[in-house]
Amino acid sequence: MTPAGRAQGVRKAVIPAAGLGTRFLPATKATPKEMLPVVDKPAIQYVVEEAVAAGLRDLLVVTGRNKRALEDHFDHAYELEAVLTEKGDTDRLALVRATSALAWLHYVRQGRPQGLGHAVLCARQHVGDEAFAVLLGDDLIDPRDRLLSRMLEVQAADGGSVVALMEVPDDQIHLYGCAAVRPGAEPDVVEVSALVEKPDPSVAPSRYAVIGRYVLDPEIFAVLEQIPPGRGGEIQLTDALAVLAARGPDQPRVRGVVFTGSRYDTGDRLAYLQTVVRLASERADLGPQFRTWLAEFVAAEQPVRG
Repeated sequence: MTPAGRAQGVRKAVIPAAGLGTRFLPATKATPKEMLPVVDKPAIQYVVEEAVAAGLRDLLVVTGRNKRALEDHFDHAYELEAVLTEKGDTDRLALVRATSALAWLHYVRQGRPQGLGHAVLCARQHVGDEAFAVLLGDDLIDPRDRLLSRMLEVQAADGGSVVALMEVPDDQIHLYGCAAVRPGAEPDVVEVSALVEKPDPSVAPSRYAVIGRYVLDPEIFAVLEQIPPGRGGEIQLTDALAVLAARGPDQPRVRGVVFTGSRYDTGDRLAYLQTVVRLASERADLGPQFRTWLAEFVAAEQPVRG
């Protein structure tokens, strides 16, 4: 079967953003986790910009309750624009207007969070019978790395589904979906024969972790509708991809693009802080002064307060 997306190219992306963000409480009690600032932009804006840079401008955000701020951020802010115009603050005015012109954003509510697989299934009506991308907000990819563009190239060449893979240490593989792989036709592409959600390191099939980028064949929807709840009582996208990977050679394949670039994690508090420091340090406008201050701060050996 050749997916419709192969002939016309992938046009749409789905960004799941319905999670409760419990690891960041109380900050996320009323503020979506996706709106927490990473330097001076909310985390979700990095993800939207990545999709747009790869040529995808039709984006569906899967939201839940208390996520209205996501829609407001990418909408016009006429009062703010008027104030900035009156002040002659053209630089900040351009920043504000740019966010509302990034892409065509649509929104659907997941209702009760039932796992990543269920969030993807909520996109079925919008996506239709096309291949599509899925971008998770916990993983930010350095814009200098063409991960999503490369995945789209691999999918366009031969159809099927494509996942992003990254080698991680043995003691971290239990935090991810894990892929059993065999060599593919190109050095950075592997064939995926099986996937396991968060395996014990002793039985993990490899150290290849599935990170938060996917290009999916629309066949995934039929599988997501049929599979039972998996780990944590939720509908797991990894389980659905495992079903596709186990099908015969005449069915759409699952392949992986092995990523060796820069990935920034915002999934928990420590990783989030590390991401902010790393990105701020690399900024031309902030980096030099920030790195100087940071080095002095660390050298001063500030005592830990209880």
